[in-house]
Amino acid sequence: MIEVQTVHTSALGPQGLRDLRELLDTAFEGDFSDDDFDHALGGMHAIARDGEVLVGHGAVVMRRLVHEGVALRTGYVEAVATRADRRGRGIGALVMDEVERVVRSAYELGALGAAHAAAPWYAARGWRPWDGTTSVVTPDGVRRTPDEDGAVHVLPVSARLTGGGDLACDWRGGAVW
Repeated sequence: MIEVQTVHTSALGPQGLRDLRELLDTAFEGDFSDDDFDHALGGMHAIARDGEVLVGHGAVVMRRLVHEGVALRTGYVEAVATRADRRGRGIGALVMDEVERVVRSAYELGALGAAHAAAPWYAARGWRPWDGTTSVVTPDGVRRTPDEDGAVHVLPVSARLTGGGDLACDWRGGAVW
């Protein structure tokens, strides 16, 4: 039976972090960088286990996204993954149920960067593609991120978003979105 629990990064411990990194490296077929892993740390993790085996994961980290001059407290979703041999069994949905509970309970807005193939799955859950432009607030000012236009998805909680405007994320190493 699959059990999902929500824990802060600080509760994972060294072995939990190693297990998580192994799951993510395998699930993303080696296309999961050290920066990607770092981006998933420091917040809440929805951890799915089948007995002692880690089979699914999603993280929510706090970021500031700026829209129309307002810095929004955003639950940014990172590192959503299911073990390849367990896909298609609803584990991702169980993980996202918990991720979305965290977002709705603690943030004004949920956001994530969706791979093209995953976009319909997120849309069916109520996430919508941001229909405006995207940018990043860098140490040198705001810079457009046109390659991310259409890939960023939002789940408004209490934030008032006007379509067609710009949505800017805070600066970080690696992929900014």
